[in-house]
Formats: sequence, structure tokens, C-alpha cells
Amino acid sequence: MHIADILPDADVIQALEPDELGLRMLPWLASLPAAECELGAALRQMDSAYGPRADDVKWAVREAWAWLEGAALLITSPQFVGHHDVRRLSRKAQRLAKEDQSGRVTVPRHLPKGPLHPSIREEVWALFHRAQFDTAVFVAMKGVEIAVREASGLKAELGIALMRRAFDKNAGPLRDVNAPEGEREARAHFFAGAIGSYKNPHSHRNVALDDPDEAAEIIMLANHLLRIVDGITPYRGDAG
Repeated sequence: MHIADILPDADVIQALEPDELGLRMLPWLASLPAAECELGAALRQMDSAYGPRADDVKWAVREAWAWLEGAALLITSPQFVGHHDVRRLSRKAQRLAKEDQSGRVTVPRHLPKGPLHPSIREEVWALFHRAQFDTAVFVAMKGVEIAVREASGLKAELGIALMRRAFDKNAGPLRDVNAPEGEREARAHFFAGAIGSYKNPHSHRNVALDDPDEAAEIIMLANHLLRIVDGITPYRGDAG
């Protein structure tokens, strides 16, 4: 096994905290021959796997390795007493390495970074790849709320009420004055429904969201809403 088999994307590796990356590295470390569970040997694998990003990955792996040692998950190997850099997994680390990794390891196909709106890209993408799906969804939808409030100038409004007033078919500053009435009304419902369904519940209670595909779909919905707001020229003529 190679670390790239578990985490093929250098951006994902850099997004993870040392403890998060360290835990994801355990199945790979467990697969290494005993004499090769050594930091230098591990780092040499990075060159072929990550190309020009290898140095960035190496820094992240060094930090994760240090965390594993500090947590007593990597310990000095009694088989190689004269080679102080050789490590082995502790009993706890061996148990963790055998656990189901599906909740820990997220693959880049779920949520590519590039298409995300600049206002949410870094924070939402990092949260998603730490498997904090509910928080990632909340932050993405909060980004929509902020964008609508700023574009509409309705500083005192929040949530569903903000969406309905900002896109009100007759007086909303973000309504499309050239669109038919039905489309203007539908857009107000669209924004209000998205915020009511995916932002408000996370504001008021714990909402379990453990499916990365579902989370990615909701985040991309928020992304689409942000693109819509970007394309709107606010109409101020009769908005109070």
C-alpha cells in the first residue's frame, strides 16, 4: 500500500490537521515492512506520488508523524534497537488501523475545490474533507445568506424572511424586473426553501449528516445560489 492509495490529493492532505492526517495514515503505516516504518523512507514515497506537490505533502506528513509519536501511536521498534528512527505501531494504533476508514477518508471526487465560489471555497472545502459535513453545509448556506444580505442592502433581515423580501416579486431589490411574475415568485421560493431546508435547521439543532455525496450536493446548491447573486444587479427603485 502507498499513502497515495488512501489520500491521492495533495490539497486534501494539506487541509487536514496533524491528528486527522495521522489517523488516516495508520492503514498505510501498518502495511509497510517492519524495517521501512521510518520517517525518511516514508517521505521518499512522496516524490513519485505527488510530483511538484511532494514538498508540501512531506511537511504535512512530518507534522502528522510527530503527532502520532506524541500520542504514543508510533513507538520505537524493539526489532531495530540500533536504528532509532525505525518505528512500529502501538497496540492501540494497530487496532485503529484495522477500523473502517470510510468515515475518515474522503476522496476528492465528492467535492472538487476549483468550482466552489471564492467566498466559501477554502473553509467549506477544508471542513468537507475533514468529514465535518454538517458544518460544511451550514457554512455554505450561511455564505448565501451573507451574499444576499449584502447585495440587497437589507441589513436587518435574516434567513427565510431575508430571502422572501430580497426576491419579492413586486418590490424585492434582487428581483429580475424583466422576468415574468411566475419566475420572480419561483426564485423567491427557491432561495427561501434552500435556506429554510439546509441553513436554518443547522442553526437551531444538531442535524446528523454523514453522507459525503448528500453534503456535496447541498454545498453545490449553495454554490449555484451564490453564482445567481453574483449575476444580479440590485434594483433599488422601489425597495424600502
